[in-house]
Amino acid sequence: MSIKYELAGAETLISALRAKGNTNWKQITNDNLLEMRDRAVATSNPGMGGTPVDTSELRQSVSVDLGSGVVGYTKDYAPHVEFGHREFFFGMPTGGFVPGQWFLKTNLNIQTKLYQQDLADEMKKGD
Repeated sequence: MSIKYELAGAETLISALRAKGNTNWKQITNDNLLEMRDRAVATSNPGMGGTPVDTSELRQSVSVDLGSGVVGYTKDYAPHVEFGHREFFFGMPTGGFVPGQWFLKTNLNIQTKLYQQDLADEMKKGD
């Protein structure tokens, strides 16, 4: 006894997968990285993914490396603003703590949803 399976529409599926294989996924990723950078520069509202501004040095230090897919800040104090830090007075800890503003995390959370939508939209295209 033998069973024969036939996949109807296999050629159509193969053609559609080949067309998607030609999609420039790296460009979609790069576009989203640049959106994150632009949001960080455009607004000073950390709750909207913007960079907190005091002297503007932090905002001016935002950078994006499309080759590695990294968005970040070059100022050495950026992690202290992002995550928070202990307070010091003349080099001595006061016991106080300045909470983080989570501006980079907020920016990433905003962009994650947009990136997922961009990928879904690309997959839905009938090219």
